[in-house]
Amino acid sequence: MAKFRSTRLILAAGCLVALVAGTIISAQRSSTTMASAATAFLNGLTPEQRQKAVFDFKSDERLKWNFIPTEGFPRNGLLLRDMDEKQRQLAHNLLKSALSQKGYMTASSIMELESTLAEIERAAAANAAGRGGRGGGGFERHPLKYFVSVFGNPSSKDPWGWRVEGHHISLHFSVINGTFVASSPTFFGTNPAEVREGPRAGTRILGEQEDEARALLMALDESQRGKAVIQAVALNEIVTTNKLDISPLTPIGITHAEMTPPQRDMLMKLVNIYISKMADDIAADRTAKLQKSGLDKIAFAWAGAPERGKQHYYRIQGPTFLIEHDNAQNQGNHVHSIWRDFNGDFGRDLLREHVASTPHE
Repeated sequence: MAKFRSTRLILAAGCLVALVAGTIISAQRSSTTMASAATAFLNGLTPEQRQKAVFDFKSDERLKWNFIPTEGFPRNGLLLRDMDEKQRQLAHNLLKSALSQKGYMTASSIMELESTLAEIERAAAANAAGRGGRGGGGFERHPLKYFVSVFGNPSSKDPWGWRVEGHHISLHFSVINGTFVASSPTFFGTNPAEVREGPRAGTRILGEQEDEARALLMALDESQRGKAVIQAVALNEIVTTNKLDISPLTPIGITHAEMTPPQRDMLMKLVNIYISKMADDIAADRTAKLQKSGLDKIAFAWAGAPERGKQHYYRIQGPTFLIEHDNAQNQGNHVHSIWRDFNGDFGRDLLREHVASTPHE
């Protein structure tokens, strides 16, 4: 038995070393791909466009972010709408360098959903005007109203980063030492959460992360659910909103350690829905970090009704990360969801390590 245990420990250690080594190698590939894509994008711009798109890596602009319409949060960067078709393709190649195919399709679909939202709001405004109410809307909805920004010079040595942001999308990537990639905050949202009329009826871009969370909730027994449900009414917004610094939230709900093996599998399947939107190396890095910090410490919390179509909120929280999903606005048909790293947002943990390890004159 002792010999078997020793062999198992050796195998486990070997797997961990392989995982770490694989993550580093993959990260080098991804950061190189990002740098090439960013360089190609910048080289395809006019001098006037570059002036809008490029910022110093140390500027405060890199830390400004939000997920609301630009009318409510003025943005800087170069609009997709102000690019020609070739330039837009280069911008999309940059997106593809950091996201999996699933993640890229999610981002593209959210952009396209702006056209559907525009139609919904035009119809609502026309109905309101016909009833003697106010016509017109306060926001411009457009699938090309998304800003691309590059911070610093894409490099294998110096820190640099980039951002794609607009209504319901806020994606941030920082590359340190040409190897290590930070990928949070990562925000995806949809309005409507489910398209209920017209040619796109039935579309639920973020439906999987809602359905799997609900399935986990319903798989809990009465006692477990009593711990997981933190309040009967859904929160109206993600708690962390667009705060720059965040801390672990309370109450935490029910932990991985308090679940049965099948429930634990469901929890990790749900977490992986968020992780799998990233490119393979970024996904591997996120997975390695949460495994290292302890799966048993990951907790699931729910607020609101359990039935589909009703207002609800949930969060998944581990020692190093936080996921929030809220579908309470528009009578439970408007999703905001986010992945945050408590110490790693905007690459701050990697930058601290970089500064500490780099000689300065």
